[in-house]
Amino acid sequence: MKGVPLFEFLQEVSRRPDPFSESTARDLWNDPHTAERMLAYHLDSAVDVASRNHDFISRSAEWIVPRFELAPGACVVDFGCGPGLYAERLSQFGLRVTGIDFSSKSIRYARERSEREGLDIEYIEADYLDFATDRRFDLVMMIMCDFCALSPRQRAVMLEKFRSMLAPRGAILLDVYGVPMFEEQKESITCSPNLMDGFWADAEYYGFKQTFKYEDVRLLLDKYTIVERARTRWIYNWLQCFTPQSLENEFAEHELQIAEYIGNVAGDSYDPEATEFAAVAVSGSP
Repeated sequence: MKGVPLFEFLQEVSRRPDPFSESTARDLWNDPHTAERMLAYHLDSAVDVASRNHDFISRSAEWIVPRFELAPGACVVDFGCGPGLYAERLSQFGLRVTGIDFSSKSIRYARERSEREGLDIEYIEADYLDFATDRRFDLVMMIMCDFCALSPRQRAVMLEKFRSMLAPRGAILLDVYGVPMFEEQKESITCSPNLMDGFWADAEYYGFKQTFKYEDVRLLLDKYTIVERARTRWIYNWLQCFTPQSLENEFAEHELQIAEYIGNVAGDSYDPEATEFAAVAVSGSP
């Protein structure tokens, strides 16, 4: 920040924003360097970064198809599909899959791979908050806790969208962070050269990471300040944490009912002490 006194700069680094008052999701997913690194994380079969590890995804797909009684030809939509890791596996069961993501790099990779593999998958490059269709789906998916990165207003938009897109007897599957995730986090600040091993830029930079907790709403924020030679930028990674009841309440406001709580999207048992859990929802009020 050329010309900005160091004290004022550090004040900005440590400034606590109001909940969801800043949004930089597009910067994270569409910056050329970070998009490339995110795609690499997606495609690393062994790690749970950007996507679940690939063994988990395969196990998840094998659970999803019988759990939701998805026969060949059933329609599935994956909001935040990334490079199509779930879409590919579900398509191999004969399902008609639509994947939506605003990362142009991920969607391009997904389309090229589906063409090579001869898979009939529809990939749409779009912000799923703006996506609209008259189609109805037997399963609506939002996986890797994407729901938790959305503001209350954005979550309301998505829940209304989910409800309107459900086929008769259709279902919603998503996962979220639980209260144990919130409780185990501590407010902190770190700074290092090339923070996160060069994730944020291809040239030298300094990175600050500050974690904020908003106790009254069980909200976490990881705020990144990235100082490069020619620019300084901020990235805000919001993580809303839920109890089963708070999730149920949000769904009920949009005439959606939680039908089942599970440990994850591979069908493991629900554990109230775990940092994440998953839910199955259907149309209708409790």
